[in-house]
Amino acid sequence: MNKLFTSIVIIFAVLISGCVSTDKSTVSEKRQAVLTMKNKVLTDLYKMKPDVRSQISSAPGYAVFSNININLLFASFGGGQGIVKNNNTGENTFMKMGEVGIGLGLGAKDFRIVFVFHNNDAMNRFVEHGWAVGAQTDAAAKANDKGAAVGGEITLDDMTVYQITESGLALQATIKGTKYWQDDELN
Repeated sequence: MNKLFTSIVIIFAVLISGCVSTDKSTVSEKRQAVLTMKNKVLTDLYKMKPDVRSQISSAPGYAVFSNININLLFASFGGGQGIVKNNNTGENTFMKMGEVGIGLGLGAKDFRIVFVFHNNDAMNRFVEHGWAVGAQTDAAAKANDKGAAVGGEITLDDMTVYQITESGLALQATIKGTKYWQDDELN
């Protein structure tokens, strides 16, 4: 069952990553696109929650991901890319993500996720294993600065997670599994 679930997540991540991948052709340009996304997301997060800046700067590390999620009645699929920054070493680890869920939902949304790691073990576990399983309820109706989305923050497994919705129209209640893995092309 676990291998089947992993295979399904990876298949959908590959399919969806075509929708969210950068249009850049070289590895250097792809890396720069991820770094630009990271900087924009952090700027947006700091505007909404200024205290997060000190939380991130004092943490052993953090991660920022871009994600597109599609909900089709009883299934949810998503994929994206991101980066883990080790504040202790300055090292960046480029990563990909894919998710699949079951539950009720309809719509699509483009959102960002920021993970703040409260210790090195949590950060290393994330980079090396990258699994996340959880439940999500979500409502979003947003385009650029118009509309609203209910996101939020949660603290678990020695990390704090922030979600920022960029755009989309979605209503969902799902249980999902997300796999994060290192991007062999960009590392």
